[in-house]
Amino acid sequence: MQVVFIHGPAASGKHTIGTRVAEALGIPLFHNHLAVDAALALFEFGSSGFCRLRAAIWSAAFAEAAAAGRSFVFTFHPEASVDPALIESLTRSVRAHGGEVVFVELLCSPEAIVQRLDQPSRHRFGKLTDVALYRSIERAGGFAFPPLPSSLRIDTEAHTPEQSAALIVASLREPR
Repeated sequence: MQVVFIHGPAASGKHTIGTRVAEALGIPLFHNHLAVDAALALFEFGSSGFCRLRAAIWSAAFAEAAAAGRSFVFTFHPEASVDPALIESLTRSVRAHGGEVVFVELLCSPEAIVQRLDQPSRHRFGKLTDVALYRSIERAGGFAFPPLPSSLRIDTEAHTPEQSAALIVASLREPR
């Protein structure tokens, strides 16, 4: 059982690349916004209720998939409303069932993020699309998060989504 844990800033291509990786590997994509949208249906973003519900959804998904031996791709935008200990807990849950979490970091310059924020695909998922709001959140420290491990780092400005996905798939097929 393997979780391909793709993380990176807003608009770095997590969903687009994650979809291609999931398709190439024949495993599901558990996109971050599945839990975010469920929590937003009841609570304001960042509120304690929102954070608890999102964490509970992620925790249940990781634990149930690990127990069933079900590999998947997970996308994550590191940001301040997530308790860093949750990521450690999700990883422990997978490892407790003999699984592995492979962290892949997507890199993207602040200039590219601003250019990509208004992409139609971001609107479809209700993602952050407002540049002024993005900059306000950034100035307030809303994207602060301790560094995550990374088995692979990919610059999504230097690689297309297809190339990025191919790099991830190739790295997963290499002997560890």
